[in-house]
Amino acid sequence: MAKDYYGILGVARDATPEEIKRAYRRLARELHPDVNPDAEAQERFKDVSVAYEVLSDPAKRELVDLGGDPMAPGGGGPSGPGGPFTMGFQDIMDAFFGGATTRGPRPRTRPGSDALIRLDLDLVDMAFGVNQELTVDTAVRCSTCSGAGTAPGTHPATCEVCGGRGEVQTVQRSFLGQVMTSRPCAACQGFGTVIPHPCPSCAGDGRVRSRRTLTVKVPAGVEDGMRIRLAGEGEVGPGGGPPGDLYVEVHERPHDVFTRQGDDLHCRVSLPMTAAALGTQINLKTLDGEEQIEVKNGTQPGTVVRVRGRGVPHLRGNGRGDLHVHLEVRTPTRLDAEQEKLLRDLAKLRGEERPEPMRGQGGFFSKVRDAFNGHV
Repeated sequence: MAKDYYGILGVARDATPEEIKRAYRRLARELHPDVNPDAEAQERFKDVSVAYEVLSDPAKRELVDLGGDPMAPGGGGPSGPGGPFTMGFQDIMDAFFGGATTRGPRPRTRPGSDALIRLDLDLVDMAFGVNQELTVDTAVRCSTCSGAGTAPGTHPATCEVCGGRGEVQTVQRSFLGQVMTSRPCAACQGFGTVIPHPCPSCAGDGRVRSRRTLTVKVPAGVEDGMRIRLAGEGEVGPGGGPPGDLYVEVHERPHDVFTRQGDDLHCRVSLPMTAAALGTQINLKTLDGEEQIEVKNGTQPGTVVRVRGRGVPHLRGNGRGDLHVHLEVRTPTRLDAEQEKLLRDLAKLRGEERPEPMRGQGGFFSKVRDAFNGHV
């Protein structure tokens, strides 16, 4: 007479797999020998575990629904009533933790990894963009075997150890009865097949190292440290699997004139004292060619002249940054007699022979003195 496996778990005959799993978890926590050492509880735990093994297997459950007993002698089960209980260890773990581990042979073909290469560029190329050729050394699909890993005219063979399952099972006796565990087959590394005659070019890996030339389009306005993604140009995976991506990390070489801050450019220009006083025009070589910079008379040290639209193009959007020209006034250090006389005459005319410290620009003691004298 067939056992009432539904009754053992306390579920209806139309229970869903999730309801069956929950019922087994609840009963297993209650009856597990580590929790309940009673002999009767251990027997019930065995029955509950057998019931879960049957009802969690669609084929065995279908046989139960038709009135049969897959665990009875001749019923397709491993033993009859009272015989040794056999249940996969992974089934118990799946029932408790709700995870189903993918079984069976693992594929030889797997996705490849991404690759990274550094590209150093001048400021002009970073600013206006460039098509740059790169030489990369990555794994590519083996042309001899087209990624199969086998020698021409041969094919993989089914592993004789695991029979193509990619895993081997062992049975161990425990307080639960006989517990079955599964592990990847050591003979085929879990692939389920072996390659008796590997490809002579790739030694069965399906890929080889190769040096090739690519062209990367660097957009205008790219900044130092940015990465450009070339889809599908990375490493080909084992077994000739789909390649990963290639990332090109661009770095800007130092410029001898300009420094960059975002999309703005900065440079320093040194002026003679006389040019700063009288005003002048400077011909400055920018990224676009020569640009005429107007220096007003009376320019002070540290003055910044802003030239709009002569910086780096914006990477996203229209327009460009600005060029900032920092003016430094150069004071002569050596004067001949005539030059010194002219400067002294100028100082006398301007009343600057003995200049006084400007109010508000003295040191701490000058401010204290001004406070006592009533100056604000």
